[in-house]
Amino acid sequence: VQLQASGGGSVQVGGSLRLSCAVSNMPFTNYGMGWFRQAPGEEREFVAAIRWIGGNTYYADSMKGRFSISRDIGERTVYLQMNSLKLEDTAVYYCAVDRGSVYLTGKPDEYDWWGQGTQVTVSS
Repeated sequence: VQLQASGGGSVQVGGSLRLSCAVSNMPFTNYGMGWFRQAPGEEREFVAAIRWIGGNTYYADSMKGRFSISRDIGERTVYLQMNSLKLEDTAVYYCAVDRGSVYLTGKPDEYDWWGQGTQVTVSS
C-alpha cells in the first residue's frame, strides 16, 4: 500500500488549503482513511477520518466546522479541505489507512499505513 500526500504549502491566517492523499496498491475494498497532523515538539494529532465505502466521516471536535474530509473513489484519493486556517494549524499533515477497525478511529496506533506527510505553514 502506498499513500502520496500533497497540497501543503504556506498560507496566511484565514486562508484555505486542500490536501490530497492518493492511494495505490490497496488490496482491500473497505477501509478507513484518516488525516493526522504533527507540530514540532507535539504528539501526532487526529484531524478527521472517512470510511472508503459509504463515506461516513469522523472529526476531532476541534476540527469540526473548518475542516472537511472527502474522497473520490474513481481517483482513489482522499481530500482534506481546510478553511479559516489559524497559526496553530501549522504542522506536517499525514494521511493514513486503517484496514481493520470496525468503526472510524482517531487513534494513530489503529492505522496500518502512512503517507510521507505534507507541510502546512500558516503565517500572519
